Amino acid sequence: MLDIARLRILAAIAAYGSVTEAARQLNYSQPAVSHQLARLEAETGARLVQRVGRGIRLTPEGEQLARRATEIVGRVDTAAAELSAMVGLRTGRVRVAGFQSVLAALIPPAAAMLRREHPDIEMHLTEAHPQVALDMLRAGQVDAAVIFRYDDTTPDDVRASHLFDDPMYLLGLEPGGTLAEHRDSAWIAGCENCRREFVDACERAGFSPRIAYTSDDVIVQQALVAAGLGVITMPGLALHSHRAPGIQATALRDFRRRVYLATYGDPPDPPATTAFSTVLHRVIEQLQPP
Repeated sequence: MLDIARLRILAAIAAYGSVTEAARQLNYSQPAVSHQLARLEAETGARLVQRVGRGIRLTPEGEQLARRATEIVGRVDTAAAELSAMVGLRTGRVRVAGFQSVLAALIPPAAAMLRREHPDIEMHLTEAHPQVALDMLRAGQVDAAVIFRYDDTTPDDVRASHLFDDPMYLLGLEPGGTLAEHRDSAWIAGCENCRREFVDACERAGFSPRIAYTSDDVIVQQALVAAGLGVITMPGLALHSHRAPGIQATALRDFRRRVYLATYGDPPDPPATTAFSTVLHRVIEQLQPP
């Protein structure tokens, strides 16, 4: 039977890239981590790491086991937190992953409300793209994920609660306008993964955008617009988080994203996760995002 402590060490090495950093994160000595790693190799009969220069890297067998170890450790930690909450050992914890603009606009007031009403709940936040956040949720690394989708579908293996619709805006120096009216404009866009829906919207409008500048930072994006270097589409939530002087925002028809709170596993959620969900819905009701 594989030892959970040794699996935790392997998962940490995979996550942090070195024995030294894994030892620091786990509050172990480096020799102790190396010893436990050697014991894990003996248990499995597989070589899990190999030396590369002055460091190490995982072998293919090590990478495979590390992926499973990460999932197992996450599930064990989640089970421990749930049981602790149920038997009253502590109030619990909630680990939340979310995308940048929701972390900037909605999660801080929700976290503050959670701390006021449930001061014993530990809350941990991680910024993550929706797909990464869902992977973390499935692996048991987080308890809830705030995600967005550009269509009305959600993954079948998670429980997703619709929070609100986030409209898209066209940002430029002049008010008004449509995507098609800017077919000849220079465009600012995010990375290839982040711009996919924007490019699709432009193609539905009859053109392929000429992307002159690439950035995933809303401050940089808006600064480029304010300098007259191009136009961009931006969700209302991101615009709510930051708005540069001088830019004009025009709502775009039939282009929006839907924001969800996703959890994993059979209901009910652990008490701390339920408490977070409750305060998040209340914050949304109060702030009425875009």
